[in-house]
Amino acid sequence: MSYIQHFSKEQILAGLITEHGPIVLIPKQNICVYLCASIMGQQLSIKVAAVIYKRFIDLFEGVEPSPEQILATSVPVLRSIGLSNAKANYVHNVARFAAEHGMDVEKLSAMTDEEIIQYLVPIKGVGRWTVEMLLMFALGREDVFAVDDLGIQNAMIKHFRMRSGDKKKFKINMLKRAKKWSPYRTYACMHLWKSLS
Repeated sequence: MSYIQHFSKEQILAGLITEHGPIVLIPKQNICVYLCASIMGQQLSIKVAAVIYKRFIDLFEGVEPSPEQILATSVPVLRSIGLSNAKANYVHNVARFAAEHGMDVEKLSAMTDEEIIQYLVPIKGVGRWTVEMLLMFALGREDVFAVDDLGIQNAMIKHFRMRSGDKKKFKINMLKRAKKWSPYRTYACMHLWKSLS
C-alpha cells in the first residue's frame, strides 16, 4: 500500500496530498556532511543556510568532504564562512564522531530509528530534533513524527484545531493523532510543512 492510499480516509491529509502532489523521499549518501549542514543551518533562513553551505563546500573545491578533511579544517577557517564559534565546534564534533565511530549509510541502515537517535544525540550540538530531520531527509525513513518541531505544531493547531495551552497535553494529543498515520508519518509531516508555506 502506498502512503497516498493509506491517507485516503484521512480527509485533511488526503486534501493536502491532492493539493501538493505526491512526495518522494530521496536518501542521501554522505550522512556526516548532511548532519554538518543541518547544524550550520539551525536558526537561519533557508536562503542564508544555503549560502553558508555553499561556502563550506567551496572550501573543498566543490566536493563533499570526508570527516578527516573537515577535522583538518581549523575552527577559524570554519568561522570565516559565517559559522559561530559554537557551530564550528559542533561541526568538528560531528566529523570526529564519524571518523571514530562511523556514520555511513550501511551502518545506520542496520539500526532502528530510535537506535539511530540514541547513537547520534551524544554528539555535542546534535539533539533529537536534528536526528529526526536526518532520519526523514537523509535516510528516507518513512515513519518519523517530529513532535517538537514548531512547524508541525503550528500545522496541527491549524488543521486539527488542537489547543497548545498545556504543552504536555498538546504533545500527547499530537502523538495520539499521529499514531493513526503510522507507518507513513514522515509523509504526513512533509505535507503539514508544505501547508504552512
